[in-house]
Amino acid sequence: MAIAVALGGGAALGWAHIGVLRALQDHRIPVRAAAGTSIGALAAVAFAAGRLDPLERIARSTNWLRVLSYLDIHFRPGAMLGGRGILRDLELHFARLQFQELLIPSCVVACDLVSGKPVVINRGPVNPAIMASIAIPGLFRPVQVDGQFLVDGGVVMPVPVVAARSIAPKLPVLSVNLQGDYHGRRVATAIRSRPARNHPSMAVVRASTMLLMAELARHSLALDPPDYALTLPVGHVEIHDFTRADELIAIGRATVDEHIDDIRALVGRAPRRTARRW
Repeated sequence: MAIAVALGGGAALGWAHIGVLRALQDHRIPVRAAAGTSIGALAAVAFAAGRLDPLERIARSTNWLRVLSYLDIHFRPGAMLGGRGILRDLELHFARLQFQELLIPSCVVACDLVSGKPVVINRGPVNPAIMASIAIPGLFRPVQVDGQFLVDGGVVMPVPVVAARSIAPKLPVLSVNLQGDYHGRRVATAIRSRPARNHPSMAVVRASTMLLMAELARHSLALDPPDYALTLPVGHVEIHDFTRADELIAIGRATVDEHIDDIRALVGRAPRRTARRW
């Protein structure tokens, strides 16, 4: 009589996951498994470890100075950013925590650049797994594990429905998609409002990238349909703006509140069965 959650990637937009999880708690929806990709991996593990409070404090207190300290710009081979600040915070809050020690089953999704396939991690230490799942290619160095070169799981599984089912096959899955609001993106609005000859080249590149991410998430969900899907209206927030946690958390809460009757109906429902495997 519970559900599993599949928390999608989306960089700074991931603060909205905190609002989703808080609202589920407020409405007494029993969440008994959590899977996450990229920023969703951080939220999933924090929730599964009973440490959503510290994550929310970090999110709400983040300013541009803290963002810069997290990024650790260094332009070394393989990556532009070092991420030592992120690792320090992970060590502070999760220490030597193992997946096997979490309060509920949880997993994170990375992508192996060698095989080109998703890698679902649900055993061993959580910190390197989270670092692998958030390792945006070109920005953060891949995490090397047993011959695998792991990067951000959003490359192949932006919303980890299959991963959630792998750890909780008897539970219906609620997915949370941060990439689906393409038409709400400011860059998309700017493209619509200007003649083609006046479009800056970087705006075209950014709009195309946002559309690619939205379509990847849509196709991923079509291949692996959840039992219920939430698409959060967060397109107006830039994916690199980690300073808008208050607004994003409120959006996550409001979206759950709006759909709460349908979400309640999930509890106790037989889960959808899918045949696809990674």
